[in-house]
Amino acid sequence: MTAPSTAPVALVTGASRGIGRATALALAHEGFDIAALALGDADRLAALATELEAHGRRCLALDGDIGDTAAHAGLVAQVRERLGPIDCLVNNAGVSVLQRGDLLDVSEESFDRCFHVNTRGSFFLTQTVARTMLADAPTPGRPRSIVFVSSSNAVAASVERGEYCMSKTALSMAARLFALRLARHGIGVYEVQPGLILTEMTAPSKAKYDALIAAGMTVEPRWGQPEDVARVIRTMAAGLLPYTVAQDVRVDGGLLMQRF
Repeated sequence: MTAPSTAPVALVTGASRGIGRATALALAHEGFDIAALALGDADRLAALATELEAHGRRCLALDGDIGDTAAHAGLVAQVRERLGPIDCLVNNAGVSVLQRGDLLDVSEESFDRCFHVNTRGSFFLTQTVARTMLADAPTPGRPRSIVFVSSSNAVAASVERGEYCMSKTALSMAARLFALRLARHGIGVYEVQPGLILTEMTAPSKAKYDALIAAGMTVEPRWGQPEDVARVIRTMAAGLLPYTVAQDVRVDGGLLMQRF
């Protein structure tokens, strides 16, 4: 068993790359020990753990699928045993559509995959973590939080990937529901809605959106970076948004701002 620590603990899903990796690093700089969860990405998780440990933080690398709800209790128990009680959960892991295209051609496989991971997996992992948070006595002066990373597509419809949009809209509602349930216990629940963030997931569409950004699609004329999202999550996890419930923050360079 790892030696006890007084540092807060954050569980970050989808932590091996993109927004998840940037978030793990940002929370480590905030003083958190990190449980980094990803599926089948052992080399990147190991590299992340090495980097975090070089910053003086403990890191538990976990290979797991958040869609496998039967494994949630074991994953959470492992984090608690190795690092300590969970103070922050970042629901970042997610998948996109299997293929963009006509809404009339969406397959059941792609639909079920989006909801299985993006919505169902995150919902039940949050349920498991929230139960342990309520069972643990809060540490005075230490904020506790749950952050849902949804998408601009929780608000804006993209007909070429409708199943993804619907899964993220449902995830947005999950954030509100958990916020209502947990606020009286001093657990802050937040939602982050990233816009055009340059990651491996969005790289195949880079040329398309480069042109749209240049044409004014976003108010700030650039791609967002994973670090932009991570800074917002760090603010939430640090307890720097007091007296807010179910607050959603758009990290989208003004993508969804109504203009005329």
